[in-house]
Amino acid sequence: MARGGSQDRPWWQTGVVYQVYPRSFQDTNADGVGDLPGILSRLDHLVSLGVDALWISPIYASPMADFGYDISDYCSVHPIFGSLEDFDRLIAAAHDRGLKLILDFVPNHSSDQHPWFLESRSSRTNPKRDWYIWRDAKPDGSPPTNWMSEFGGPAWTWDEATGQYYYHAYLEEQPDLNWRNPDVQQAMLEALRFWFERGVDGFRVDAIHHLFEDEQLRDNPINKDWLEGMSPSRRLIRAHTMDQPEVHETIAAMRCVAETFEGRVMIGEAYLPIDRLMAYYGVDLSGFHLPFNFHLLSTPWQPTAVAALIEAYEAALPPGAWPNWVLGNHDRSRLASRLGLRQTRVAAMLLLTLRGTPTIYQGEEIGMTDVPIPPERVQDPWERNVPGLGLGRDPERTPMQWDAGANAGFSAAEPWLPIAPDADTVNVAAQAADSTSTLALYQALIRLRRSEPALSVGDYRPGRADETVLTYERHHGGRRLIVTLNMSGQAQFLSGLPAGRLLVSTALDRAGEPTNGDLALMPDEGCVIALD
Repeated sequence: MARGGSQDRPWWQTGVVYQVYPRSFQDTNADGVGDLPGILSRLDHLVSLGVDALWISPIYASPMADFGYDISDYCSVHPIFGSLEDFDRLIAAAHDRGLKLILDFVPNHSSDQHPWFLESRSSRTNPKRDWYIWRDAKPDGSPPTNWMSEFGGPAWTWDEATGQYYYHAYLEEQPDLNWRNPDVQQAMLEALRFWFERGVDGFRVDAIHHLFEDEQLRDNPINKDWLEGMSPSRRLIRAHTMDQPEVHETIAAMRCVAETFEGRVMIGEAYLPIDRLMAYYGVDLSGFHLPFNFHLLSTPWQPTAVAALIEAYEAALPPGAWPNWVLGNHDRSRLASRLGLRQTRVAAMLLLTLRGTPTIYQGEEIGMTDVPIPPERVQDPWERNVPGLGLGRDPERTPMQWDAGANAGFSAAEPWLPIAPDADTVNVAAQAADSTSTLALYQALIRLRRSEPALSVGDYRPGRADETVLTYERHHGGRRLIVTLNMSGQAQFLSGLPAGRLLVSTALDRAGEPTNGDLALMPDEGCVIALD
């Protein structure tokens, strides 16, 4: 049974997921880039933190045009990360520690160096020509549609040799696969089986809402709300290149593969409004177990706004669907940079006490912040293609800060991205020695979540939400917990609460206090209270 599992609940409902960005987790061969042996060497940190599963961003063979999201072989490991044997050792070591392991799956596109695409572009008559999306130019020679790449510029690239355009939702080095071709679907599902058979416990499926495009090749409408300074790709409303109806049948096919293996989970990445996101659970819950809920990333950090989000999300869930919550990932500015260090602790309490599966991004547990990247050190192709708009993702991908030693204990060589200036003090070793640190708070909250069924599987009931304070309750059987979050920088006083006992505060200094119906909240403080 998994660390967060129970006899009547699957592990992915009761557990906590931790995202590892492998390039930046731990380097063991002094090339400045993290690797699989590095992840293995740090598994005990994840055990100490208390999480139940690690999700690893892509480790597959790749030319690294988009740092692993351009895959040239879906069934191998890039040498920069190690080998298949290293992966086998990692998954065995994780399982020995009671940890589950989730991989990324990137089905929308391959690398332009994948043998499939090399065949596809070799001639119009090649058997794999239809494995990708090729179309003739318009009579004037322009691209078939006005579709734009997510990373800026046209989404069509002209191939001189065969006289057609190919479609790519992202970089031109990332041609989109044609999922309407059954041979493509079969080949990609076989890749899933390959990793499931090696013991992988699940997949996070990348960019799933881009998997199909409009078969009639209709232009995307102009976005009248677009303003200078916004991402160029948002000039258009992606009505015909995203969230097409055919995607749900394909998700169900992926789920069917997962169901042939015991205890596996399928997680989908789709940045969509709540109502459209719900469809990704599938008819009769035959789709993703967990369509990622990213809405906390964009909701204003204000009690009434967060309360409204929780209510809307809970109300929209299909019967029997399990919720999930995310506060950060490798594509978004770090939590501590968005909210400030004090509110980061309040956000941790929110994440780990809401109903549903939480995901933590590496470094959140020590309050890592975005790192400024000098122009000469920029790596992200998005920033290179569209510089100066703040779209680059390097600042949140910088190396994990393990200790106060050289390169923060990440590598014996210069890291591929800069180390944070505060790494001497903001690191795992320093916080492990501090009983009131951010790391200690995450550990305490995860322990509490595991020990209290009300938090891991209980019901959610709304409470108070005003300009400063958010409260809600979690119930399981006769157990009632109330979560109180002061989302302001001023002290607040709550009265009229049921009597109870304080289990944990974000300052880690009030456990056991009776509340007696009233509660004084310090600035930027959250508390979990067990009601009498």
